[in-house]
Amino acid sequence: MGKALKIIGWIILSLIVLLVAAWLLARFVFRDQVATYLSGVQNDTYIELLRKAEPYRADKASFRFEYIQDTARRRLTREYFRLDTIDNPTAETWDRALALARFVARNIPHANQSIQPERRNAIDLWEYTRNVEPAFNCRLHSIMLHELLLACDITNRYVTCLPADSLDQDCHVVNIVWLPEHKKWAMVDSDMRAYVTDSDGTPLSLSQMRERYINGAAMEIHPLLDDGQSFNYTYYRTYWSKNLYWFECAEQTSYDIETAPRDKRGRVVVLRPDGFTPFDTPPHSVHTQDAERFWAAPDPLTIQ
Repeated sequence: MGKALKIIGWIILSLIVLLVAAWLLARFVFRDQVATYLSGVQNDTYIELLRKAEPYRADKASFRFEYIQDTARRRLTREYFRLDTIDNPTAETWDRALALARFVARNIPHANQSIQPERRNAIDLWEYTRNVEPAFNCRLHSIMLHELLLACDITNRYVTCLPADSLDQDCHVVNIVWLPEHKKWAMVDSDMRAYVTDSDGTPLSLSQMRERYINGAAMEIHPLLDDGQSFNYTYYRTYWSKNLYWFECAEQTSYDIETAPRDKRGRVVVLRPDGFTPFDTPPHSVHTQDAERFWAAPDPLTIQ
C-alpha cells in the first residue's frame, strides 16, 4: 500500500513539474508563438461572427449627414497649430490626411486618461496633453484629428466601431476621410498609428475592411510612423476583426461636437446588421441597416 502511494505521489509530482515546465516555456520561450496562436483563434471567432451576421438592407430611417465648416473656428485652429507648415494643399487628399494623422500620432501617445477633458476640441485637447495628462484614448485622438482635417477643408467623420458582444466594453474610434480623387472613404487610425490598404496600396474604408474579413480577401496593415518601435500586426488584425460588427457616427460634424453633455449633443446614426440590437446607444440616436446611405459620398461642406 505504501509503495503504491509513493508511486502515485511521484506521478503527481511529475505532472506538476511538466505543467510548470510547459508554463515556463509558454511564458518565456515560446511566448510570441503562443500569443500568435491564441490571437489567431480569436480572430477566427470574430470573423465567424461577422460572417453569420444578417446582411444590411435598405430602410427608411430618416438621417442625413451634414458637414459644417465654421470659418472662424477654421482660422483659429489653423493659426494655433500653424497648419500651413504641416498641410500641403496641392498634394493628394490622402497624403494630406496622413501628414495630419502622423502629426497627432507623433505628438500624442495612446492612454486611457484618468481625468476627462471638459472641452473636446483640437486646441483644448492639445492644451490638455501639455497641462493635464500627456496622452489620451482613441475617441479623443479621433476628435482632434477630425478638427485638424476639417480646418484643412478635408471632409471626414470619426466613427465608433463596436463588437457584437454586449459584455465587451472595449470599442475603437477612428477617422474616415473622403478621397475625392478616388471617390471613396479611407480609414486612418492616429491612436493605434496605422492604416489599411489592399494589395495595390489603395487605402481601405471601414466598410471595405469589414467585407474583406468576411470574404477572406487580403489586406495590408501600414504603421503610420517609422520610429523604430515594433508594431504588433497580429494584434491589430485581430482587434479590427472584433470591432467591425456595428458602427456609430455623429449626424452633424463640425467643431466641439462632443463638448456638450452626452444627452444634449446632436443625433448619432447607428449602423447595425439586420436583426441585431445595439447596446448602450446614445440618446437621440437613429438606427439603420442601410449601409449604402451610411457610407454614401458626402455632401459638400456647409460654410458658416
